[in-house]
Amino acid sequence: MKLNLRVGSRVALVLMVFCSSLAARDLNQDEALELRQQGVILPLEQLLQQAMARYPGSRLLEAELEKKHGEYAYEVELVTTEGVVREIKLNATDGALIKDEED
Repeated sequence: MKLNLRVGSRVALVLMVFCSSLAARDLNQDEALELRQQGVILPLEQLLQQAMARYPGSRLLEAELEKKHGEYAYEVELVTTEGVVREIKLNATDGALIKDEED
């Protein structure tokens, strides 16, 4: 019985570590600034303009930088003039649109 508990505990630990590495991690402003200064990511202002241009007159609700699978992306949440909340995800390295969906 002890052997099964040890094996089960190890499997659970490996799964927990594996799953946490797949999850997106939000970066703080200091990390974002450092990545920007290193030229790894584009300026937030540039990507915000790109996102907001998709819905003229929209208002920004939130923007956050995240890292998932080694890739950096800005997730921008805005509300359109019609009152619809949109979630726009842009690749922070090259500005490519990853997704644009109603939230």
